[in-house]
Amino acid sequence: MPTDKLRIMKNFIEELKWREMLHQDMPGTEEHLLEEMRSAYVGFDPTADSLHIGNLVPIMLLAHYQRCGHRPIALVGGATGMIGDPSGKSSERNLLNEKTLRHNQECVKAQLGHFLDFESDAENAAVLVNNYDWMKEISFLEFIRDVGKHITVNYMMAKDSVKNRISSESKEGMSFTEFTYQMVQGYDFLHLYRENETTLQMGGSDQWGNITTGTELIRRISGGKGYAITCPLITKSDGSKFGKSEGGNVWLDAKRTSAYKFYQYWLNTSDEDAEKYIKIFTFLDKETIDSLIEEHKEAPHVRVLQKRLGQEVTVSVHGKEEYEKAIAASNILFGKSTSEDLKILDEQTFLDVFDGVPQATVSKEDIDNGLDMIGALAAKTNFLNSNSDARRALKENAVSVNKEKVKEDYTITSNDLIADKYVLLQRGKKSYFLLNVE
Repeated sequence: MPTDKLRIMKNFIEELKWREMLHQDMPGTEEHLLEEMRSAYVGFDPTADSLHIGNLVPIMLLAHYQRCGHRPIALVGGATGMIGDPSGKSSERNLLNEKTLRHNQECVKAQLGHFLDFESDAENAAVLVNNYDWMKEISFLEFIRDVGKHITVNYMMAKDSVKNRISSESKEGMSFTEFTYQMVQGYDFLHLYRENETTLQMGGSDQWGNITTGTELIRRISGGKGYAITCPLITKSDGSKFGKSEGGNVWLDAKRTSAYKFYQYWLNTSDEDAEKYIKIFTFLDKETIDSLIEEHKEAPHVRVLQKRLGQEVTVSVHGKEEYEKAIAASNILFGKSTSEDLKILDEQTFLDVFDGVPQATVSKEDIDNGLDMIGALAAKTNFLNSNSDARRALKENAVSVNKEKVKEDYTITSNDLIADKYVLLQRGKKSYFLLNVE
């Protein structure tokens, strides 16, 4: 390899260690990566058309790998997605058809493109592969003859992912299909070793068994040497599951989780978690992170760590513009916002911001005719208890429509609609109410 290429190489293992992203690595891995540019892969499950933040750790593994001068390969598990991985699962997953898997693959690639450089003509440009492309050509008989005979059942049974599912405590048991999963994943590593000179597989710590099955196949069938790296499974300090919110998974696709809600997830992390996450989920260097942690310790209430974490991850996933919109949306509840700030919000973000706020439905006809404030506050909605309460609040200058103070003579019209169907009413600083126009 030319010396100019060597100069851009960085020690990947050292990078993982200070970021606390290294759980286990096979002996000799560090030396192997320091010799020259190497190809490594991580597998992604294509069972949905979006990745979620639980996938961010393996994505960051690949992204840091590329930044250290190596070639990352993202493998979409089209074939394995049709089987289901027993690791960490208590039951089998739904199996998908090829058309759905291809669609999901394209969506996953677009999301990975925010972190990995697929387009460059550099030697270490990222590559996307789908294991369905080579597995579909192999017959069952070929597979058990050429691959299956090299791995004993004893070897497969010794893996934790298998042991946990077939133990006496497990009610579900394990199908033969799932039992073969580690063989198929192992074969992926062998295939990429042969076709793409891939010598390293990375994944979560629950994947160690599957990865080492791959290194074993490389040794036994090709007489070569494969390496393995795993990262810790991310936990939250309060014991709840990382990557879950009240509404379920926090997705990378804005159609599933708005940029506002995504930003809020990171903003609401605990101090302890924020200190850990900013190392794992951002590209900030050690010096910057150490400085942020010190600044945060001096004034934790300012939440400088959470804000920077939220900024970095939201910009990486959604872009700078969407991050700025998320900030503007966050300020609506707590800052001095105007009706214009509200009207630029898309419907999903608007609903996320005002999630849980009481609502009443009024007709489109009411709005077209002009809805008087007494009707809006009491008679048509019961936001306030009575017409006299409404008049009193209006006289006290305590009522706002879409963040603008109004008097009793104000009339709500279609010009006040947010996302063509909502009007935000407010009494005082914290009492909100939504008119839903249908």
